[in-house]
Amino acid sequence: MILVTGATGTVGREVLRRLSPDLRVRAMARQPARVAQQNGTAETVRGDYDDPESLALALEGVDSVFLVTSRVGRDDDARFLRIARSAGVRHVVKLSAAAVEDGDADDLITRWQRENEDLLRGSGMEWTLLRPRSFMSNALSWASSIRSDGVVRALYGASANSCVDPRDIAEAAVRTLTAPGHAGRAYALTGPRALTAAEQTAQLSELLGRPLRFEELDPAQARAQWSARHPEAVVEALLSSAERQRRGAKAGVGGSVEELTGRPAGSFRAWAGDHLAAFARP
Repeated sequence: MILVTGATGTVGREVLRRLSPDLRVRAMARQPARVAQQNGTAETVRGDYDDPESLALALEGVDSVFLVTSRVGRDDDARFLRIARSAGVRHVVKLSAAAVEDGDADDLITRWQRENEDLLRGSGMEWTLLRPRSFMSNALSWASSIRSDGVVRALYGASANSCVDPRDIAEAAVRTLTAPGHAGRAYALTGPRALTAAEQTAQLSELLGRPLRFEELDPAQARAQWSARHPEAVVEALLSSAERQRRGAKAGVGGSVEELTGRPAGSFRAWAGDHLAAFARP
């Protein structure tokens, strides 16, 4: 039995789509009704990191887990791993972040991810770490302004990021969940090349067949924008992360996607082409 947590999330739902119908799969979500039944054999269960009883029920009979946590600073990983070990789980594949390998990254989000990785390595269960760079799907945050004004607004638009297609992360997760030889390993997952926000804007413009312009945000504008959605400590972490990107810390490209999937990592142009409807005017 494989348990997929975060089953309604950007990566979790793609993992479900890619797991073979011949496997026993269980999808966990706070709102199970939202889980798209892409895998006909997947059962759906409610699981809430604040509800240990729900986690125990979700983990009953499970051998392997795809673990996603997102509430920065919370002890969701500790609670889940403790119950998973008691339930007899053998292998946990955790979605982490590429920044944990950057010695200059000391923001709240990165420290939290490092702590969670340490918890998993010390859990007594087999582990695999997936460390993606930024998701290509983060560009969807520009969709509204592209549709209404033909504008992309971002901080440090000339800084490059080797962002990765979430579908590649999901395929990597499926391979590490279902094939031997991945226990005790960590994989940095990137796209095929580093792109700036300005370059992404240009590619979206070509695909949409209409002009788009890029507008640079200054740090104060980015802070105000992010403060509407995140606590102050998270905003500071995002600003720190953007500054590291400006210094070139996120431009490196690796080969782990191809190593795990047997094909090159997908490009931003290909991802955008498959999601063009989100950016198109009605």
